[in-house]
Amino acid sequence: MLYYSKKSNEISSDKLKNIIFEILGNIGEKKKILIIPPDFTRFHSRAGEITEYAYQFYGDKVTDILPALGTHFPMKEKEIKKMFGEIPLYLFKEHDWRNDVVKVGEVPAEFVEKVSEGKINRPFPVQINKLLVEGNYDLILSIGQVVPHEVIGMANYNKNIFVGTGGAESINNSHFLGAVYGMERIMGKADTPVRAVLNYASDNITNDLPIVYIQTVLSRGDDGEMKLNGVFSGDDAECFYEASKLSLKVNFKVLDKPLKKVVVYLDPEEFKSTWLGNKSIYRTRMAIADGGELIVLAPGLKEFGEDKEIDRLIRKYGYTTTPEVLEAVENNDDLKNNLSAAAHLIHGSSENRFKITYCPGNLSKEEIESVNFSYANLDEMIKKYNPDKLEERFNIMPDGEEIFYISNPAIGLWKCKK
Repeated sequence: MLYYSKKSNEISSDKLKNIIFEILGNIGEKKKILIIPPDFTRFHSRAGEITEYAYQFYGDKVTDILPALGTHFPMKEKEIKKMFGEIPLYLFKEHDWRNDVVKVGEVPAEFVEKVSEGKINRPFPVQINKLLVEGNYDLILSIGQVVPHEVIGMANYNKNIFVGTGGAESINNSHFLGAVYGMERIMGKADTPVRAVLNYASDNITNDLPIVYIQTVLSRGDDGEMKLNGVFSGDDAECFYEASKLSLKVNFKVLDKPLKKVVVYLDPEEFKSTWLGNKSIYRTRMAIADGGELIVLAPGLKEFGEDKEIDRLIRKYGYTTTPEVLEAVENNDDLKNNLSAAAHLIHGSSENRFKITYCPGNLSKEEIESVNFSYANLDEMIKKYNPDKLEERFNIMPDGEEIFYISNPAIGLWKCKK
């Protein structure tokens, strides 16, 4: 069973509803359904709208909705209502990545060693939220967006299950595997070591779970508005690989020359931590020139990690080079036991190649500089680089300075040909 749209023109809400109803009609009657959408950090994915349509289609057969939080904060009632509309609040469950999981198996060490090219030689623990195992569902509907991603290459498909509803061990190991293998080697690629490990788990460990995937591909138009380009659904990897092809086409920007100055704006409703806000670094680092600068306008920024312990570790070790982080992992148990935090520190570094300047709304100059970023005053920088006046491309400022502006780093990937 597979449905997908390859059209690169925009899919309207009415057309989307028809597509979703067609997909669900092909699935057929079900008695008990769990829906796993992304959380508010993927508000623009149209997954909230799709979840609404699924609820309209199945009604009270939908007994639980489990946003794939990973390590993110639980969704607030206001966010749930904004993203999921009129769906009853009692259906929503919170995923606790430290306590609500069960280990269902592990990927053998020899397989991990092979796909990581010898960089990691230990089993990969496969953990998922206990609801998936104990809920006795006859349909688990996993909804999300396929987009370039720093940990796995292309986000979604079974990442929504094994990381989005995963536990500390699986999240730590997946993030660290991607970081040690090399972010530049995986960004924008559908087949990566992390994906191979998760595919092994899908094919050999959780293959008895009744999971069907619905995945979207979106792009940002020249007018700055988000456009839905494709909808892909299936119960195996084919729908993911088809979605990845379209995502690479509409989300991957290859530039002719390195960027000397990049200005990124982070929506305050979506980006409140550097854990998420550092997408501004992940997604642009292959495009920024040596000696260049990334300026991050972050009015909603109030912390580093979305988990208290991870926030503490970021504050303790800061964003440093890969060798420094790996040395810290080797010599410190707190970081060794939180490998996703270690991976995040690697992802958030420019490797001393370009300058990263954060302009936070709710963190001090001392806090920003303590984690090895440069600081600039938000009000002054927004006055100089006004998001309302900048266009999604090269801009020439009144003083003749050339900058490249990005209004939402989560949707794309930028790379220089060189």
